[in-house]
Amino acid sequence: MLRLASITEESWLERVLPHRDALLLEQAHLERKAASVALTLMFTYQELAVIQQPLSELAREELEHHERALALLGRRGLAFARQVPSRYFGRLHAIVRKREPERGLDAMLVSALIEARSFERMKLLAEALGDIDPEVAEFYRGLLASEARHHSLYVDLAQVCFPQHDVMARLAEVAAHEALVLSEGPPEARLHG
Repeated sequence: MLRLASITEESWLERVLPHRDALLLEQAHLERKAASVALTLMFTYQELAVIQQPLSELAREELEHHERALALLGRRGLAFARQVPSRYFGRLHAIVRKREPERGLDAMLVSALIEARSFERMKLLAEALGDIDPEVAEFYRGLLASEARHHSLYVDLAQVCFPQHDVMARLAEVAAHEALVLSEGPPEARLHG
């Protein structure tokens, strides 16, 4: 179950479909960043033994997705290049509290919501591109199960590390913030824009 406070509107899909190549480049960056986030949490919270193995596995899976995105870019004659980060991430992370242990909880929940939003939007892309661009549609379909599992993993790890009531209450707050970030735009032709 995705714990998003809003659903993506049809206008997002209309805005991004003409920019499939840019979305693929963004996807390669996002997968690499997701691996980095998992590793950062492992190093920052070394005392939380319960998160080490699951996040190590998640980081490897994200790097595998990064490699799949790079291969698809290559098959399409597109080069991997720098990309200006989406404003979504900075604005979403503004809700992360500065003090521990709240900071750790918020970092896990922000990651959970990014994965949930990724799942939702990749599913829309896979469905919309089925007849238009089957190769890209299949690429996104191939990531869906992982995105949903990663969302659940971050929530589950938070519930192991923090009181469940605190986790679910804060998850609702962070989800409402994430929905607000998306609604306030400005709209970008990005997976998270």
